[in-house]
Amino acid sequence: MPAYKYTLKNGKTMWYAAFNYTDWTGQYKHTCKRGFKTQREAKEYENSFLNQQTASSDILFSSLIENYMEDMRHRLKPTTIENKRNIIEGKLLPYFSRLKVCDIDTIKVRKWQNELISFRDEAGKPYSQTYLKTVNNQMSAIMNYAVKHYGLASNPCRAAGSIGKSHAEEMKFWTQEQYELFSKSIQKSAIKLAFDILFYSGIREGELLALTPSDILPNKRISINKNYAKVNGQELFLIPKTSKSKRDVAIPDFLYSDIQEYVSKLYGIEPNDRIFYFTKYALGKEIKRGARKAGLPEIRVHDLRHSHASMLIDMGFDILEISKRLGHESVKTTLDTYSHLYPEKDARLAGELDKLRRPLTSVSTEEIT
Repeated sequence: MPAYKYTLKNGKTMWYAAFNYTDWTGQYKHTCKRGFKTQREAKEYENSFLNQQTASSDILFSSLIENYMEDMRHRLKPTTIENKRNIIEGKLLPYFSRLKVCDIDTIKVRKWQNELISFRDEAGKPYSQTYLKTVNNQMSAIMNYAVKHYGLASNPCRAAGSIGKSHAEEMKFWTQEQYELFSKSIQKSAIKLAFDILFYSGIREGELLALTPSDILPNKRISINKNYAKVNGQELFLIPKTSKSKRDVAIPDFLYSDIQEYVSKLYGIEPNDRIFYFTKYALGKEIKRGARKAGLPEIRVHDLRHSHASMLIDMGFDILEISKRLGHESVKTTLDTYSHLYPEKDARLAGELDKLRRPLTSVSTEEIT
C-alpha cells in the first residue's frame, strides 16, 4: 500500500493515495485522493477506504459507521440523521472506533454502559434515563445492522441488557391557569401568539415554525402538512413525522381571531411565507425567562404539547380523539406517553361500575328475604 508525494507550487511537500479496489457491484475501479500532510495519513485513508468495502464482521467499527450513515442518509430525514451523528460521534466512536465489529462482545458493551451510567457533569448531574436509553438503542441499532448486512453472529447489546428508561419518571406540564399566568409575562406579540398556538393546539415546534397563512383554514383549523428544521445552517421543510402527523387541527375561536389579526399586520406576507421567523432556541430561551418572571416551574417548549394533552385528558376527552389531534401514529403511543395521567379516571370508572352493581345486589337480597 504505497503512498506518493508531490510538491506544490510553493515548494511544500504533500502526499496522495492511489489504489485499485472492487466496488459493491463487482466492478474493478481506481481511486486517488490528494492533500495529505504525511505519508501515514495517506496510508490510513487507503486502509479506511478499503475496510469500508468489507462485507464481513471483520470491518472496523469506524468503517461500519461510515457505511451505516451513508445507507441511512437515503432513508431517514436530515434531522434524524443529524441526531444520530451527534450520538455516534460523542458516545460511540470514542469507545469503539478502533475495534473490529466482531470483537465487540457483551463485556465491552457492559463496560461502555457503565461508563455512561457513572458519568457526572461539572455540576454532578448524570445523563437522564431517557438519554441513556436513546444512546443504548442507537448502539443496538448499529449492531443489528451488522448482523443483517455484515455477517455478525449476534447483537451483543441484547445479551448485555438495556439501560435507561423510555419515558421520564415525571412528566412536566403546566395547567391552563399556570399557562395563562406565563402568557401574561410575555411582551412580544409574535412570541406570545406562538406559545398560545402551541398550548391550545398541541402541535409540535417544527410544525409551528413551518406555518404559513395558507395553513390557517377558514373553518378555523390549522393544516399541518410540513415541518420546519434547520440542519447545519440549512433551512429545510420536511414532510410530517408520520402519516398520521399530516392532519387538520381545530382551534378555538379566540386563537383563530388572534392569528388572523397578527397575519393581517405582517407587511407584504404571501400565502406561502412563514408566519414565524424566530428559532427553536429563541422559543426555549423565552419560555425559561417567562417562567422565572411568572414564578412558575421551568418546562421545555415541547412540554406545552404535554400540557395540552393533559388538559384534554382532564376535560374528559377520549384517548382516540387526543391521539388523532396530536398526530400520533397509533393510540398506543398516546397511552404509553400519558397513561400515568389516567389513574383518577380509572378510579372514577371503577366507582361507576360499583354503582351499577349495587341495585342488582339490593334486588337479589330482597328476593332472598
